[in-house]
Amino acid sequence: MEQLTERPTSIAKLPAGPVEYRLDRRGDATVVVFHGGHMRASLTLDEQVYADANLTVLAPSRPGYGRTPLATGTTVPGFADVTADLCRQLEITRVAAVVGISAGGPSAVALAARHPDLVERLILQCAVGPLPYPDRPTRLLTSVMFSPHTERFTWGGIRALLRRSPNFGIRQLLHGLSTLPGGRALEQLSPTQRTWLAWLFSQMRAGAGFRNDMRPREDLTAQVSQPALVIASRLDGAVPFAHAEALVARLPRAELAQSQASHHFYELSPDWPAIADTIRVFLAVDP
Repeated sequence: MEQLTERPTSIAKLPAGPVEYRLDRRGDATVVVFHGGHMRASLTLDEQVYADANLTVLAPSRPGYGRTPLATGTTVPGFADVTADLCRQLEITRVAAVVGISAGGPSAVALAARHPDLVERLILQCAVGPLPYPDRPTRLLTSVMFSPHTERFTWGGIRALLRRSPNFGIRQLLHGLSTLPGGRALEQLSPTQRTWLAWLFSQMRAGAGFRNDMRPREDLTAQVSQPALVIASRLDGAVPFAHAEALVARLPRAELAQSQASHHFYELSPDWPAIADTIRVFLAVDP
């Protein structure tokens, strides 16, 4: 589990505009990680498996998140091209895998599809797939809660709740992240995991990025030629399991690894060591 601290980031000035990114240099091989909604480059999630494998991690803030303006890339394919430019600027000529987590899934698919000379493999974890997402009621609710006028009040209320009653706050937040009742999902988290999750929630922001994630996007799955590993849980309440099934059906060289996670945060599941082993084996296979 990652430390309770933000990591330092940098700004790359590219032809398309500035991009915030974090580059954790380790071994010669690199993975690019696109995190999901409300996340930015300074926050780590589900990256320890790559650190343990001595892989360098490049994590950019997607458009509208952190210090990457919405105008940089804007569309999913557009930001895939921006990320390829970022790799070239950082002298990264091969990417062992591009990883798409949650709402970062379409960005990972786009990078693999548009830049097969750069990307060797594709890993999608609890990822938004080619199906419509989210449903209309969720889209309307998020447009109200995370509008430019209300977002700071929404996050302010969440942070205040987590300070006063962390367990209750996490339980309420898990309602939208698990198909189980919030209390049952909470019971499966250790005290250390609850502390970490409360800290992570308190650091999240939506900015313009989350609203941008709600827009319709182009489906590029059929254009991906690389091997793909799709990781999903049937108990994930944020991204329905049907997205994983659609990804496996449409990606030409995909395999499915089913997690037993009872919520959207797979790294906090008891079966994560087995999932991490699956990722390591996938990375070791010659593409």
